[in-house]
Parts: sequence; structure tokens; C-alpha cells
Amino acid sequence: MTSLRAAYDALLVDLDGTVYAGAVAIPGAIEALCKGAERVLYVTNNASRAPGEVAAHLRDLGLPAWDSDVITSAQSAAGLVSEQIPVGSGVLIVGTEALAEEVRSRGLRPVREASADPAAVVQGHSPETGWVILAEAALAIRAGAVWVAANVDPTLPSDRGLLPGNGSFVAALRAATGAEPQVAGKPASPLMRDAVDRASSRRPLVVGDRLDTDIEGGRAAGIPTLLVMTGVSTAMDVLRAPAGQRPDFIGDDLGALNATVSESAVGPVEGWSVHSDGDELVISCSLADPRPNDALRAASAVAWAEPTFTRVVANGDAAAAVLRRWGIEPD
Repeated sequence: MTSLRAAYDALLVDLDGTVYAGAVAIPGAIEALCKGAERVLYVTNNASRAPGEVAAHLRDLGLPAWDSDVITSAQSAAGLVSEQIPVGSGVLIVGTEALAEEVRSRGLRPVREASADPAAVVQGHSPETGWVILAEAALAIRAGAVWVAANVDPTLPSDRGLLPGNGSFVAALRAATGAEPQVAGKPASPLMRDAVDRASSRRPLVVGDRLDTDIEGGRAAGIPTLLVMTGVSTAMDVLRAPAGQRPDFIGDDLGALNATVSESAVGPVEGWSVHSDGDELVISCSLADPRPNDALRAASAVAWAEPTFTRVVANGDAAAAVLRRWGIEPD
């Protein structure tokens, strides 16, 4: 049987929440990624580390990754801003030195104060971001600087849980300036476009854990998508997903890449029955040992066709057990 990954010539794989959480690999992720021969690019919205640092981390975890296999929103953000301001212009950096280096590599001059009269502000995630640099950025944006955000993810997965992401700090500058940034990272097109170009791919597959970045970004670019349930998005998020955030495939984890297409495609699944009954989405199961991912794939197809439901209801003990796994207490 042909595996899901074999249908594509490149995998555009997210990192945080997909391959690892913080510094720790998600169980099974390394083994799953090492099984194929397709080009794998690691495409991350996290702009806090240079590609070389990310690649070294991946190698430490056991993946054969090189600097050129990593593409970050910092690279795309630097490219986006460089298209709009003259070479040599000052760019106020809200983020790490890795982001500053990407801006410098484009012939621009990183600065940290609005008094340097920057032509642009580039904002990426840094755990050190605080009021002082946000104040400098607010002054520059109000003075007319181009504002580019590496990404607008409100949260960042870690081994401790969800932490504030770059989008939370972008929101602070939105509130302070009334301005709206240009966005380089997923779901915006620059990062995804850069990844496809880097891979020289004709049949890429986007793989990630977030509906509002990975999946929406892939769909906007016309690329098939696999959602893995190891990070931010929950089963209820999937059932409620708007049209632009609906994945083609759903897997418990990256092991779905090495399973057959039919084992991860959204649609009817043998042993599961799902129907809409008024405001209820009713899920039934005839299997002795059901898999929650099968239930989600079957339920999603019906939920997306009948999006007016307000409750998910289990018919039988097997379905009730799956709902509990999803964090839903059956009636």
C-alpha cells in the first residue's frame, strides 16, 4: 500500500507543536520523518532562531537536517521588507539577533531605537521582548515606518504548555498605534512561497498542528495539507473549522505520513457513523477498539457539511470514550 508521503515530492513541515514542543521531540516524530526519501523542509513561523541553530537542534534530536532545510519567518520577513525600502536603510528590530542578522543580510541596517529614524520595523518572537522595545517600535510606526511582522501566532507551544507568541506582542503594537502590519509567516503567502521555491517542488504537502497558520496557509497556496493533533488545534477546533482552514488529512501525529492515504483522509470511515440531528452532531461506533483519529476524520466531513450544530453527542460507550479523549463530556 502506498503511504501518504509517497504521493508528494516534498514535505513542508512545521516545527513547534509538530516536530517538537520546546526542546523536546514529540513522541514518534523523529522516527516518522526519517522513513521517507522525499525532500523535507522545516518551515517555521518562529523567528527567534537562525536556520543553523534550528538545524543543529534537529540534528541533536536525530534528524538529518542541514541549514538549507530550514526556512524561517525571519528570512521571509527580511525579504519582504527589503522589497520596500532602499538598501542601507535602518530597520528597527523587535526580536532576536537572529532576526537582525537576516535583515543585515539583505543590505539593511538593524537598529533598536526610533531616534535612528528607521524606515521599517520588523517584529519577530523573542522571549526578551518587553515594554522598552515595544515603545520604540510604536514611535517608529507612528512616524510612518513600514511594519512587517514575522508572524501573528498568539501562542507558542512548549513542553510546559502554550506560551505567549509573537502575535500577542503584535497585538500590543496594534493597540498602541492603530496600524496593521504586513505579515510574512503562515498563513500569509511569503513564507509558503519561499518554501515551495526552496524545495523546487511540484507536489508539496504542508504538515502542521495549527489550523489558522499551517492549514490556512497551505490551502491559500493551493497545497494539500495534513493536520497532526500534537500541538495547538483541538478536535473541536477541527469540527468547527471554517472553509479556509479545513485539512485534507488528519493524523494523531507524524506517523500519519507513513500510513496509507485512506488512513488519514477526511471522509467516511468504516465502523463509524456520523449524522446531523437538528442542532446535534451524533457520533456512533460499531468497533471494539476504536481510534479517535478515525472518529475525527469521519465526524469532520459531516460537521463541515452541516456546520450549524451546537453540540456533539455520543451514541454508545465507544463513541463516548472518544469524546472524552477530545475533552467533551458526553451527556
